[in-house]
Amino acid sequence: MKKISILGASLLAALMSVTSCSDDFSAGDNAWDKEQYAHYISFKAPLGDNGVTELYVPYTRKNIDRTPMYPEEGRNGKGISEYYLPVIVSGSTTNKQNITVHVGADPDTLASVNESRFQLRTDLYYKDMSQYASYPETVNVPSGQDVSLMHIKFNFTDIDLVNKWVLPIQILDDPSYGYTSHPRKNYAKAMLRILPFNDWSGDYSGTGLKIFIAGDNANASAVDKVRLYVVDENTVFFYPGTIDEDRLDRANYKIYAEFVGDEASGVVNFRCDNPNVKFTTGKQASYRVVEEMDAVQDYIKHRYVIINNVDYSFVDYTSVKGYELAYAASGSLTLERKINTQIEDGDYAIQW
Repeated sequence: MKKISILGASLLAALMSVTSCSDDFSAGDNAWDKEQYAHYISFKAPLGDNGVTELYVPYTRKNIDRTPMYPEEGRNGKGISEYYLPVIVSGSTTNKQNITVHVGADPDTLASVNESRFQLRTDLYYKDMSQYASYPETVNVPSGQDVSLMHIKFNFTDIDLVNKWVLPIQILDDPSYGYTSHPRKNYAKAMLRILPFNDWSGDYSGTGLKIFIAGDNANASAVDKVRLYVVDENTVFFYPGTIDEDRLDRANYKIYAEFVGDEASGVVNFRCDNPNVKFTTGKQASYRVVEEMDAVQDYIKHRYVIINNVDYSFVDYTSVKGYELAYAASGSLTLERKINTQIEDGDYAIQW
């Protein structure tokens, strides 16, 4: 009996301690009993490692039959796209009122993200892409619903992906609005890192591409990947050799690749608009597309874009002042995409 009495006293003390802690927490600004029933407004835009939310958006948004969704805009619909950003009413109870959520641009938070992540490397700063996007000033969440979708429309025509584009959006607060944005600031803000894509863009494996000092192909090296960025529906650009997006002067070294053919095969024409690069090609590059189903997940299709006969030379004229470093590259590049065939709309079926 004595042991039972001691055990009972211990449980009672523990219970009183928990109750006390709960009461103390309830008195705070983030009180559990308040937050449980409160309705806060937030975006569904989880932050990644770089302090932004990466979103893959097609360069041209298309219908299921692959025709442009907005044929009356842009270049017959090419370059016009869209994305639906979820707006959420959080809380343990269902929303019981019609809520009009006010949204607006948030350049101040974008500036803070740039300063904290890149400091003096202003060339790496995210650029505000509000000029390429449009969205409504308000989003309606009907009574009985906890999620609504905010329609964001993009015009990617002539966008230059040498820059890293981010669309900064925030939920606006005002006593007259009848709601409160989520107290966690990253929930009430969306830093959308928009990554336009077409059929040919993406991270290609660079292990099949030899890069070497001109005339010394015996000591060739390689890079893990070569990123191809969207220019238009059938054109991408990349940086030659070992030049990448961290170079201060990367804009000087854009090499364009135009895919001419059909969905299965064709040729790739390379060019450079900067004569100082002295870019030349040897063999005619070509591409082919190979598709195969996954051996385990039979609903997953692997789509490979293989570029053969990559053969070019160029000079790096800025690394060493007054001196040109001549390089060459030859080999192949391969892009893999995983496509969920259970999703009918191809724009949403890609697994990034």
